[in-house]
Amino acid sequence: MYIAMNRFKVMKGAESAFEQVWLSRETHLDRVPGFVEFHLLRGPERDDHVLYSSHTVWAGKDAFTAWTQSEHFRAAHRDAGANKPLYLGHPEFEGFEVLQTIKNSHDEAA
Repeated sequence: MYIAMNRFKVMKGAESAFEQVWLSRETHLDRVPGFVEFHLLRGPERDDHVLYSSHTVWAGKDAFTAWTQSEHFRAAHRDAGANKPLYLGHPEFEGFEVLQTIKNSHDEAA
């Protein structure tokens, strides 16, 4: 499994606009082999920004790499440059190979 994350420092006052861009966009992820799930995360508020992260889980690094080279990726990121005024600096990418996963073994329905 592979986790790909982008961290965004969103300027104070631009949070709603940033969230609207992400929540209303067509991701194209559901058509990509190896895609498992996506999360948009809102993190701590700082003096000049709010930290956000996009977090995707993939079957493996090869699936993620194939996504970044696909037409679906280009379509999903077509208008990304138009949103730069919402950020402080560039998004910061971090990719992680999953070494261990521990799941809750308790049945919540019981």
